[in-house]
This record gives sequence, structure tokens and C-alpha cells, in this order.
Amino acid sequence: MLTIRMFKYCAFIAGISILFSLSGCAWFSSEDTRPAHELARDGMDEYKGGNYTKAIETFERLKDWYPFSKYAILAELKIGDAYYKKEEYEDAVFAYEEFVSLHPRNEAAPYVMYQVGRCYFDQVDTVDRDQASAQKALESFKKLVERYPEDSYAKKALPHINACIKSLAGHDLYVGRFYFKNRYYKAALSRFISVLTDYPDIGLQQKALQYISICKAEIAREDDGSRQ
Repeated sequence: MLTIRMFKYCAFIAGISILFSLSGCAWFSSEDTRPAHELARDGMDEYKGGNYTKAIETFERLKDWYPFSKYAILAELKIGDAYYKKEEYEDAVFAYEEFVSLHPRNEAAPYVMYQVGRCYFDQVDTVDRDQASAQKALESFKKLVERYPEDSYAKKALPHINACIKSLAGHDLYVGRFYFKNRYYKAALSRFISVLTDYPDIGLQQKALQYISICKAEIAREDDGSRQ
């Protein structure tokens, strides 16, 4: 009889242990009982204090626990902002684009689209480097302006659009000069024509025209030499 009782007792203790391990000892955790508005408050406090990693963790918890709460939308937005502040731009873009996808008519949509552009814009390098970020930033800002032309964030994007265009035009001019110096005149000509046609109002037309004239003359001279 004692043996049976001991067996039942051990089984009971084992069951309780498994229950605690699966629940993460939730019975003793006040974290699990915090309402949505408290998590939102704590997340904002962490964000304002510059504790962006902690803020992200809190907002993610809010999203998971209260996905249908009005505070979940705030959490989705601030997760993007926190990643942006951390300069983790890829994660920020993902969070922002997910927000727009889920809430296309939300009043914060123009701001979020602007932030997507800023994520790319803040990575734009000098004209001698790859301009993929400038191109993506330009596309993002243009999409914002087309969708919300009267919004303050669309107007705020306009100087960034000009900066992106200047960077792209400067890159084409830089590459064109590189080809020109190395006597790849046809490749150089293509770049200089691109500067002239794709970026006509950026202030580089005169330089492009000068190089175009020289490249055409050099190409004609090479063609004449090959016929002789």
C-alpha cells in the first residue's frame, strides 16, 4: 500500500513539474497579466529613453498578447521606429511595409512611407559607390508623393528626391569619366547621354554635353582608323 501511495505521490509531483515547465511558471509572473495599455506605456517609456531593443521586445509582446487591441497598431508602428533608431534599416523597412500592408488607410501611412524612404536615403553613399540605396529611396519617396501629394510628409520628401536624383546623376557622370579616362569612349558616351536625358534639370548638362562631343569625335576617329 505504501509503495502505491509513494508511486501516486511521485507521479503527482512529476505532473506538477511538467506543468510548470510548460507554462514557464506563469502563475508567479506578473508580466503575463499586464494589460495592453501598460505594455504600450512601458514600450513608449523604453523608446523615449533610447532603450530601443527593450522597446522592441515590449511592443512585440504587446502584439503577441493583444493582437486585436488598439494598442497593437501603435506597437507595429513603434517597432519600425525603434529599428530605424538602431540603424537596423532592413528590419525597419520590413516593419514599416508590413504596417502599410495591414493598415493602408491608417492616418500614419504617409509617415510610414516617408520612413521607408528615409531608411534607404540614410544609406546613400558617395557618387563613386553603388547607388542602389539612392534608387530605392527615390522610388519610395516618389510613391509617397504620388499617393499623398498634399500631405506634409510628401512635401518633406521633395528635397530628398532632389538629393537622390543628384546622387544618381553624379554617379553616371563619375562612371562616364572613368570610362573616358580609360578610353572606353562608347561606354562613356552611354553614361554621359544618360546624364543628359535622365537628369536634365540637375545642373550637369553642360559637362555632359562637352564629354558627349569629345566622345563622339574620338569614336569617329577610331572608326576612321579601323577602316584604313
